[in-house]
Amino acid sequence: MLSHSTRRWLAGLGVAGALVAASATPAVAAPATEFDLYFSDVTVAADSAGVVRGARVYSSEPAVLNEVSVRYDYRSLAGKVTLVGDTGNDCAADGEGVLVCREYSPLTIDELYGGFPGKVVVAPTDKAATGDAGELKVSLRTADKEIASSTSRIRVAEGVDLAGGPDVTTKAAPGGSFEAPLAVRNVGKTEVDGVVAVFDSDYGIRTKERFANCLYFEDYLYACQFDEKIPSGEGRATTFNYELAADTYAPGSQSSYVTFMTPAEFEGSTEARKEAGAEVARKGNGKTLALKSLATAGSARAVQIDTDPTNNVSGVTVEVTGKNGADLAAIGATLSGKKGAVLTAALGFRNNGPATLENLRTESDVTYVDVTVPTGTTAVEVPFECAPRDGKDADWGDAGTPGAKEYRCYPGPFAPAGEDLTGEFKFRIDKVVANATGTVKVNVPCECDGGFYADLKPANDTAKILVNAEGGHGGGDGGTLPITGASTGLITGIGALLLAAGVGGYLVAKRRRTRFVA
Repeated sequence: MLSHSTRRWLAGLGVAGALVAASATPAVAAPATEFDLYFSDVTVAADSAGVVRGARVYSSEPAVLNEVSVRYDYRSLAGKVTLVGDTGNDCAADGEGVLVCREYSPLTIDELYGGFPGKVVVAPTDKAATGDAGELKVSLRTADKEIASSTSRIRVAEGVDLAGGPDVTTKAAPGGSFEAPLAVRNVGKTEVDGVVAVFDSDYGIRTKERFANCLYFEDYLYACQFDEKIPSGEGRATTFNYELAADTYAPGSQSSYVTFMTPAEFEGSTEARKEAGAEVARKGNGKTLALKSLATAGSARAVQIDTDPTNNVSGVTVEVTGKNGADLAAIGATLSGKKGAVLTAALGFRNNGPATLENLRTESDVTYVDVTVPTGTTAVEVPFECAPRDGKDADWGDAGTPGAKEYRCYPGPFAPAGEDLTGEFKFRIDKVVANATGTVKVNVPCECDGGFYADLKPANDTAKILVNAEGGHGGGDGGTLPITGASTGLITGIGALLLAAGVGGYLVAKRRRTRFVA
C-alpha cells in the first residue's frame, strides 16, 4: 500500500516530537541558503540511564549538506552529565565536556520539515544531584565551518513515575456532548509535586469550559496544570465535559489522548516553543479545575522528571453515531488565450459538507484527485502535491514535474466543510484546438491509504477544463481562478500538532506552505 501523505505529514506523535516528511527533489545548498538549528531542553533523572535526544536542522530552501558534523558543548556540566552518540552514530569526545558527531552520508533538509542528524544519549554521572543545571551549546558544521547553532538547557531532576488511567469508550452524535474521566496515579516511590495533562484530540473533539489552570488553542483543549501533590501509590482524578463538532463525520470514530508529565517537563517544551517564536496557547478565564483523590491519603516544588514515560498515556475513543457525510465536488476551469499564452487555473475540489473530512491522525489523504491536461496545451507548472500519472500509477518521486498528460494529486489529510482545496496549474497553449478539454476527477480509486468513496453526490465528482484557444500569438498569464478558504488556522489548532508532537510539530504547522491549499 502506498502512503504518500505519510511522507508529507506527521509520521508519529510523542514528546520527543519526531517527525517524518518528504521533500521535493533537493538541490545542493546555495550560499544564500539560511539554516536554523533546534535542540530541545533536556531533563534527566538522577541515577537514571539518561534520555535520547536529537537535533533538527531547518533551511530556507531544500538542501543537501555534505561533510556534516554536530558539536555538543556541555562543559558547564562536565563531570555531572555525559553525552555519547546513540547506537550507530560516529561520535567522539573533543576534550572534557565536548562531543563531536560526524555524518558520513549526505544530510537532506526539507524546507518545511527540516533534517535530522544522528541522536545522542544525555545521561547523569554518579556526581549529578537534583537541581544541577547548565547550558548545552550545539553547532552544525559542514567541512568544519559552522552554519547554525543553538543553546538549550540540561537539568538533573528527581525521578518520579506517573501512570495514566484506563482507556474508555463512549458514544456521541455530531453536535452532541459526552463526559470522560481524567485519572493519573503515582506508581513510583517518590511523592509527585504537581502534574500536567497534555491533550491530543482529534478534530471533532472540543470543550466548552475554559478553566483557569488550562491552556487552549482556539477551540481545542491543550493542557491543564494541577498543583496537587500525589503521594506514592495514590491517584487523582476529575471529569471533563466534551462535545463533538457539528461537522464531525458520522458514522465514525474520534479519539483523544492525554499524556501526563511533570511541570518541569512541560516547562521545557513551553519555553522551547516561545524561543522558536511559536504561538502560545491561552489560559481559560473560568474556575480552577481540581483533581480529587482516588484513595484515602494521609515549600518549593522540586524539579522532577518521569522515569518511565511508556505508561503516561490514557485515551478516550468516541463512537460517532448517526449519519453526517460529505459531498466533494470537482473544480475545473474555463480559460481562453492565444497560441503561446500561459493560462493559470486553480483545480481541485470543494467540500460541500455537511461534514469535514480529516485523517490527521492516520496521516492519509482525505481523497485523491486526477487531472487530465487539456488537448493542445502543455502543463508548464504544477503543484508539488501532484505527480505525473501513466494509466493507474503515479510516480511520487516526480511530484511537481511539468510536461505530463495526466496527474494524480494528493491534497492532504484535511478538507473542511464549506471550503475549496485547489492547486495552481499553468497551461501553455501550443496549438489552436476549438474547445480543448481536460478533466478534474475527485474521489478516484487509489491503492493507497485514505481516500473517500462514500460521496453524497457522485454526479459532481468530475469537472471539465475548457481552453478556448484564439488565433494569433499571446504571452504571459491568462485567466486565473481564486484560491479560497481559511482552514490553515484550523489545521494548526489540532492538538496533535501542539505539545504532543513537540516544538518541531508545532513549527511544521506554522511553517507548512502546501501548494495544494484551502
